[in-house]
Amino acid sequence: MKIKHVFFDLDHTLWDFDANSDQSFRFIFDKLNIDLDFSMFSGYYYPINEYYWKLFREDNVSKKDLRFGRLNDTFKKMNHSISDAMINKLSEAYIDNLSNYNLLIEGALDILDYLKPKYNLHIITNGFQEVQGLKMEKSGLNAYFETVITSEEVGVKKPNPKIYNYALKTCNAMASESIMIGDNYEADVIGAIDSGLDAIFYNFKGVTSSKNIKTVTQLLQLKQYL
Repeated sequence: MKIKHVFFDLDHTLWDFDANSDQSFRFIFDKLNIDLDFSMFSGYYYPINEYYWKLFREDNVSKKDLRFGRLNDTFKKMNHSISDAMINKLSEAYIDNLSNYNLLIEGALDILDYLKPKYNLHIITNGFQEVQGLKMEKSGLNAYFETVITSEEVGVKKPNPKIYNYALKTCNAMASESIMIGDNYEADVIGAIDSGLDAIFYNFKGVTSSKNIKTVTQLLQLKQYL
């Protein structure tokens, strides 16, 4: 069956989460006079953030706990003394400022320009609805996508098959005519395949995966498959 619908993840796949997150944190640390070693902070923060997102996908932490916990755990690792009130203030400021920075993954616009005339393009994201919409708008990505589906509107997160079934129904797409592209092996790749879609793993981190999985390390390599 010919592919007609291409579903993309957003963060780490098209929108450069780490680079934009760094810029947002640098801005708010400066604004709130937080003095710390930024390279140490980011070295601890991103693995901790990834861990919290895994817990969040599995419904083991709330949105509120994720936002507080990832910062609290990072400061504890750094032995940096900071109040809970300031962590909450930082957390809110970070979310408010994050979409002001909109670097995209290398090759994102080029591959979307290539795909747009050939396929119906959609987003499926586990990110928070109020932030993801702003990212799409301010980065210029909205122009490429017919549909943006967030886990918050569905009530479940990737890899839950309900979000994929919801996406297919919303986009009037058949699973056999659809493919998912994302950086998270569990949520984007296995989740899609288990729901009947094909999948391509954007494996920019070089993690070990099944040899049977379509894989790219750069977005423009998607031309091998699409």
